[in-house]
Amino acid sequence: MPAFVADCHLGKLAKYLRLMGYDTLYFTHIDDNDLISLASAQNRIILTRDRELAERRSNARLYFFDTIDTKQQLQELIHAFHLEKYHAPFSRCIVCNTPLQIVEKENIADRLPEKVKEHFSYFEYCPVCDRVYWHGDHYRHMLEFLRSVIPR
Repeated sequence: MPAFVADCHLGKLAKYLRLMGYDTLYFTHIDDNDLISLASAQNRIILTRDRELAERRSNARLYFFDTIDTKQQLQELIHAFHLEKYHAPFSRCIVCNTPLQIVEKENIADRLPEKVKEHFSYFEYCPVCDRVYWHGDHYRHMLEFLRSVIPR
């Protein structure tokens, strides 16, 4: 499965790629040389809207976007790298990219809003940034968005 590193102009794209289950690093600030070094060392594809970065000669693989529309960017990537066969939605933390772990409700009950405790029984947890995820309204909205992006 391809792994990505998104430049500082593509934070929203990075979030959606993580949401879809793709290993995607993102830094709000990173020097182009450091970005290229990281991509080369970890065999990641650089995602960018930076024409100057795209035109540099390096050993790193790179994908350049003309569009600023996140949905179009996702569709381009899915098509270019045949990502539909690697699709694993909601398996990564959208904040830090760490694979999520299933966690028992009783282990996190003290951290949940009362309504969530009442209505949900399945939870996932990020062991790095300590976030808890459940399949509430936000999950349903994101699922609708993903269905509109991923080819059938």
